[in-house]
Amino acid sequence: MERHGFIHDMLDVKVLILYVMNRVLYPVDGQKVYELCYQDETLSYFDVQEALPQMVRTGHLEQTPEGYVITEKGREACAVTEDSLAYPLAQRVGRAVESFNREVRRSSFIHTEILSHENGEYSAVMGLSDEKGILMTLEMTAPTQRQALRLTREFRRSADVIFQMLMTQLTEEADED
Repeated sequence: MERHGFIHDMLDVKVLILYVMNRVLYPVDGQKVYELCYQDETLSYFDVQEALPQMVRTGHLEQTPEGYVITEKGREACAVTEDSLAYPLAQRVGRAVESFNREVRRSSFIHTEILSHENGEYSAVMGLSDEKGILMTLEMTAPTQRQALRLTREFRRSADVIFQMLMTQLTEEADED
């Protein structure tokens, strides 16, 4: 049976993994490698999971406690082989990696913590920072741990919107005076 798609053998899988890993800015686990590579329905999860340890053994990737990272040898191999990747597949993978890098970078600027108090209440401590330092720290009391978790989850989801609303509210009143 003829295979449709751009991935046909293990070499194609490894070239695709190198392409992804050369563009990812953060260490990633095997599942995330697969998710970023899966832009072609002929790619198998098991092929990716088989290729990763092989690529570690050959020195193209390194496995750290945080996840897989590309080595210098892997970057050199990628520079030589990435042109063999089909253009539509390279475009889809590139968009997926860019989106992942943006999300991880955004997440690194948002900090949350839940503190337990002796009276049985909890505090959700939430913060937003940028490259220069802390932009905002907000602490809210919650009667249950579940509610504190919900506060931190929602803050992570819309920290930038919350920050903008507060800045707008606080600066509008100052401008009126």
